[in-house]
Amino acid sequence: MSDISKIDRNFDVKTSLPIDNLKFYSTLEEPFKVYGVFYENGCFRRLPEKVAQSVSEGVYRLHTNCAGGRVKFVTDSDFVVVKVFLNSAGKMPHFPLTGSVGLDMYVGKKEEYYRSFIPPFDVTDQFESIQYFDSRKKREITINLPLYSGISQLYIGLNEDAVVLKADDYRHKKPIVFYGSSITQGGCASRPGNSYQSIACRQLQSDHVNLGFSGNAKAEDEIANYIKNLDMSVFVYDYDHNAPNKEHLSATHQKMFNVIRKANPNLPIVIMSRPKYRPTEEEKARLEIIRKTYNDAIASGDKNVYLIEGKELMKYAKNNGTVDNCHPNDLGFYSMAKVVAKQLKEILK
Repeated sequence: MSDISKIDRNFDVKTSLPIDNLKFYSTLEEPFKVYGVFYENGCFRRLPEKVAQSVSEGVYRLHTNCAGGRVKFVTDSDFVVVKVFLNSAGKMPHFPLTGSVGLDMYVGKKEEYYRSFIPPFDVTDQFESIQYFDSRKKREITINLPLYSGISQLYIGLNEDAVVLKADDYRHKKPIVFYGSSITQGGCASRPGNSYQSIACRQLQSDHVNLGFSGNAKAEDEIANYIKNLDMSVFVYDYDHNAPNKEHLSATHQKMFNVIRKANPNLPIVIMSRPKYRPTEEEKARLEIIRKTYNDAIASGDKNVYLIEGKELMKYAKNNGTVDNCHPNDLGFYSMAKVVAKQLKEILK
């Protein structure tokens, strides 16, 4: 791994941290490996820019949010610094900055939570944060990227004499792809690693891609046609909250299923309704539309389709699982993850 700052001084990363033995590395270079997002035209993205533009203005605005993004590596450094350059910083009254803008760090092959990289309250376009270990030894590090913010550059700072190696790949290399609303994107988890996909996929040791688009998941033809061509192990979708009305849901839900299924005859597809322990009459009517997609698939002989209803998703949290009767808190996401992981584990066998 070359030190590009010795060739191009524009890559000489400055820091305000009072550390003498600090060396920065770009996460775009080996041995660092980025999952869930990719780098294109100056920032990390979840969709190719042209695809995002073709779907909707909202998806274009959100596709650079780094939900589901992770960086993995191995080091024996006794500290880890992140220096984050943001192209957007999501700030909301009901969403902790540690989740919407912050990063969190997991250690070991089983990815046990260690600590979070917390942005300052007045964060705008960049911040840096450091976390220490109590000893120097080789550790596998996974850093989760923010759920509702975009990153133009991400640097990792380590001891200048530290070993830096590639981490092992996931047990299930082919990613699980999740499509849906703000809940899918991770609102309002207290930190990125507490979104339900992150919790479930850590348990399964599976890679994943988060295609949650807050307020803008409407099963457009363009997004369905993009997803159908992804190399994925499982497809999970839930966009009920973003369908403007029952008529829209009815017109698009089975249609999206059929598009994905036609292109992927043997792909496991998990259909979910909105996570709600006590649904309203309107929500019950929407559930019937979603059930129809599932029942029709079963009736046609489809043996690789699964349904998880919203009440089941929230059974461990009940009515205590949201911040606003819509977006899950950490308890709600834990409940969702427990149910989803059980289903995915059976599928991945």
